[in-house]
This record gives sequence, structure tokens and C-alpha cells, in this order.
Amino acid sequence: MKQKAVVMDEQMIRRALTRVSHEIVERNKGVEDIVLVGIKTRGIYIARRLAEKMSQFEGKAVAVGELDITLYRDDLTLQSPDKEPLVKGSDIPVDVTGRKVILVDDVLYTGRTVRAAMDALVDVGRPAQIQLAVLVDRGHRELPIRADYVGKNIPTSSDERIVAALLEVDHIDEVSIHER
Repeated sequence: MKQKAVVMDEQMIRRALTRVSHEIVERNKGVEDIVLVGIKTRGIYIARRLAEKMSQFEGKAVAVGELDITLYRDDLTLQSPDKEPLVKGSDIPVDVTGRKVILVDDVLYTGRTVRAAMDALVDVGRPAQIQLAVLVDRGHRELPIRADYVGKNIPTSSDERIVAALLEVDHIDEVSIHER
């Protein structure tokens, strides 16, 4: 795949996450009973950044957890039919039962990852509410799933791919469009 264009740089990502963190606090009337749960891998780092920003302007710590959805995916046999899936494990430091859980991911595409994440989350506890925050919504939904908080909407063709690179994993903050 060849990079077509950079659509978000470090500064744009920072601004988008600041706006999203404010929207989460405003919609939920503070940070009480909120747990941010990042979907592995890049969703975790976005969740941590959101929690840090929310804590800065609310003066209270926000719990952050990690969710591994590997065994909940509906495409496991399509990806590697002869290989065992690599499970990294989930780590949610608080009980999610009765709390508002904000699932966090980098790119929302078909909705299948979010569906798997909701299944995994409900196996951990029974949240009072599940909301979804994403850095990028690229469209092309296959399931009736919508993000509550979006850093940037980037319409794409089905031949294009959105690549979200984050400092913590990729040593750069940028979102780019790649084409086949």
C-alpha cells in the first residue's frame, strides 16, 4: 500500500483529542463513574491521552483499562485458519458494573471491532452505559454502530486504508490515507 496523503498531523491529533475529552466531560456532567477502556492496541494510548486531559481540567483521576478482543472477533478463521490467535489479555483496573464505559479506538470502519469489544466488555461486567470514542471515523459501516465522539470524519473509498500512527507505538503521531 502506498501513502496517498497525511490527513492529521501531531497538532491536529492533539486538538481533536482535547475536543473529544471536553465533549466526554460535558455530556457526562463530569468524570464521576467514567471508565475509559481502550481497544488494543492503539485505542489504549488514545484512552490514556483522553484520561490525562480529562483529569487536567476536572482535577480527578479517570480510570483507564485495556481490552483485548482477539477471541471475540468474527473473522478469526478468515485471518489465520491454521494459526492459534495471539491473546494479549485485558486489564480493567475497576469494576465496570454500573459505570459509564467509554470504549476508545483509533479508527471506526465496519463496526465489527466495536461489536467484539462490547461482547468482551459485557463478559467483564454490566456497565450502566457504553459510549464510543474514536480518533477517526472513515465510514463504510457493516453493522448499526455509531461513535458518540469523533476526532475527525474522513470519508474514504473501499480501496483506501486509514493508518493511525501513534507516538507510543509508531514513534510518530499522524493519520494518513493509503491506497492499493
